[in-house]
Amino acid sequence: MVKTTTAPVLGARALNRATLARQLLLARSPLTAEEAVGHLLGLQAQNVTPPYYALAARLDGFAPEQLSRLMADRAVARIVTLRSTIHTHTADDCLTLRPLVQPARERELTAFRKGLTGVDLGRLAALARDLVEEEPRTMKQLREALRPHWPDADPQALGVAARCTLPLVQVTPRGLWGASGQVALTTAENWLGRPTQPPAGPDATVLRYLAAFGPASVKDMQTWAGLTRLRDAFERLRPRLVTFRDEHGVELFDLPDAPRPDPDTPAPPRFLPEFDNLLLSHADRGRVVPPEYWGRNWQGNQAYRTLLVDGFLAGLWTLEADALVIEPFAPLDRTRRAEVTAEAQRLLTILHPQASHAVRFGTVRR
Repeated sequence: MVKTTTAPVLGARALNRATLARQLLLARSPLTAEEAVGHLLGLQAQNVTPPYYALAARLDGFAPEQLSRLMADRAVARIVTLRSTIHTHTADDCLTLRPLVQPARERELTAFRKGLTGVDLGRLAALARDLVEEEPRTMKQLREALRPHWPDADPQALGVAARCTLPLVQVTPRGLWGASGQVALTTAENWLGRPTQPPAGPDATVLRYLAAFGPASVKDMQTWAGLTRLRDAFERLRPRLVTFRDEHGVELFDLPDAPRPDPDTPAPPRFLPEFDNLLLSHADRGRVVPPEYWGRNWQGNQAYRTLLVDGFLAGLWTLEADALVIEPFAPLDRTRRAEVTAEAQRLLTILHPQASHAVRFGTVRR
């Protein structure tokens, strides 16, 4: 942890408003869906629907068909990248960000080394590439096709090795709004019709990260990327950046001209999906999660859909058969309650216009 005593201090509200502005959550953006996915460096997408809810909260005039069309046209795709989780990325980022984080994907294999005894990873990658480029395969199909080559290996480990060594994307209809489909995989190059690009440079990625998540510390970006040893990139860029410190003395970097709104700037309520980027991309989440609510938006490895009020985590929500149910962590006054209700109704109009849903305050079932 690097500390400084000379840089200006940014409190939690100042960091909150700056991050909300970068995340397109302080005011809805006129960006297209593709432009927003690129600006945000991808959308967390363990499940199919979160990217749609994420964009509905951020974009003016968004409709789910916009993202579905991008996926069908292969302008965006679902791929394992940051923090070993599935993200929806632009085609360009599929081909450049995945190579950047490839060392982290390879480190994952250390947990499976016993199940890979005697396995030549280079040969496995070549065989797996041929298989999924011949036709998209489910992970089960891929494991079964690889197992005869290494009958003594752990089948699960063989599948993980293929996923970690190759940039595998999930082909449509998986990921389309209102469609269903099991996960079938092929390589990013095959699906996107372009060769793998050189890895995104760490310096350029630092600048993009700060544009979307800053002001931020080195540790924040390392948490976001799932990488280590990014200090050198920040130091190379230091002459081009401005620095601050948080209330704990941690040094924060930022782009000189990036928005840093007044801490008292109003922040309207927003409904975010489970695993939203906003909540997962900093080592210190205090800029969004008040200390008293730490741990209330997840259980184990399951995250819940979250409500922001005044820019901070303030409750959970879920969609039931007949209602959008909202569970505030603390009572809302009449004005806040009306604002939250209006935002909920907007979400329903955008994403579920054919359904008959009420907006109800109650308890979200865990």
